[in-house]
Amino acid sequence: MNKQASQTISTKLSQFVHGFNLNNVPLDVQQYALQLILDGTGIAYASTQYDFSKKGLEALRLFKEPGEHIVLGTGEKMPYRDAALANGLLIHGLDFDDTHVAGVVHMTSAVWPCVLAVAEKCNSTGEEMLAAYIAGMEVGARLGMVAKGAFHQVGHHPTGIAGAFACSLVAAMLMKLPVEQMTMAQGIALSMASGNFEFLEDGAWTKRYHPGWAAVSGIMAATFAKAGYIGPSLPYEGRFGLYNSHLIGLEPGCDYDLATAGLNSVWEVMNVGVKPYPSCHFTHACIDATLHLTKEHQLTVDQIESITALVPEEVVKTVCEPLENKQAPTCAYEAQFSVPYLVAVALVRHDFTLADLEPTPLADPVVAALAKKVIYQVDPNSGFPTYYSGEVHITLKDGRVLKHREHKNRGCFDRPLSADDIAKKFFLNCQLAISKNKATEIQQAILNLASFSSVTELTSHL
Repeated sequence: MNKQASQTISTKLSQFVHGFNLNNVPLDVQQYALQLILDGTGIAYASTQYDFSKKGLEALRLFKEPGEHIVLGTGEKMPYRDAALANGLLIHGLDFDDTHVAGVVHMTSAVWPCVLAVAEKCNSTGEEMLAAYIAGMEVGARLGMVAKGAFHQVGHHPTGIAGAFACSLVAAMLMKLPVEQMTMAQGIALSMASGNFEFLEDGAWTKRYHPGWAAVSGIMAATFAKAGYIGPSLPYEGRFGLYNSHLIGLEPGCDYDLATAGLNSVWEVMNVGVKPYPSCHFTHACIDATLHLTKEHQLTVDQIESITALVPEEVVKTVCEPLENKQAPTCAYEAQFSVPYLVAVALVRHDFTLADLEPTPLADPVVAALAKKVIYQVDPNSGFPTYYSGEVHITLKDGRVLKHREHKNRGCFDRPLSADDIAKKFFLNCQLAISKNKATEIQQAILNLASFSSVTELTSHL
């Protein structure tokens, strides 16, 4: 490998992953990583009760291929790659999974399914699994950070894209590939990384499988590299590399140094936020601002003249436009990406939970009428992408205007949910599918992952 090649992003990331040692990871980082795995796994169990997951699993069963790899919450097993796809769909399907704020990526939903599948294939230890998970999270977060939120502006889903590269390294790490093959795996992943935002137009289900597809892509890329297949040497910074090809016109705003900055010293896992609400993370600050004003002033619907939500300019296309559609979502997935609807729900019901995405609540005429009174403005004081801030101005019929701003998202890196809060969320999600005793068993198994000598000690509980 020549000197120039040794300085590429893909080589630096390969060296980081190849030399990764769990003993060098601070204990608090390891413990938080286990909390994130717990959170994602609980969401997977909840997702099994929804139609999108039943149809997705039905599609995979049509291949009629026997398998040995677990599908979370179902009691069934599927082939290697199908299980990774299924588990990614289950973790991400409710849009309740964690977010790395600056990278704008949901890495657990891609990395954890990849870890599970490859670990089963390779009979990895619990330490190897936890190390691969943390390494994958670190890589995926940084690859998202390079773009500074620009993927959303051109209709790409960064989780599916960054996740494929991260998973190529996760799979390669668990397969114990050398640095050179890890680098090739990233080059091969360039032709696989994908994720499109057209689902926003009609509430389509496609976004839900993007992380699982990233896991599959990573597995495929690492396997091809293991066999000696040759991939491009500049998958990130090349003339037709990731950012040049996906961010035409916006690529000059990328900061390539962020892809490798702080490796082994700054732990981006700690900057991953756990969601308190089952909706796009861009909406959470407006939900909390509405809840604050509603509680403080004991607001009722009949007092409201209009509501204005202030949001970062970068999130408008995702959660505010086209406004007419966002004011009248026709299905749960549209509702989860609608600031007007979620603000209305928060004011009317004083909360927002999975129950509010059921057909009857979605059809509530009171919420529907209020959502039509909610408009948006671009927030001139936005801290995006460091913070997904939000502000709500509620104009009352008596002329008063009530205002509240949420500078930082609850659940994110500097307003984290506690371990108890994450556990409570886990049990609430699991109760949709399994008993509390079984959920407790799973919780204890995940939190003790690093002590297991074989992946089977975990999967026997899952």
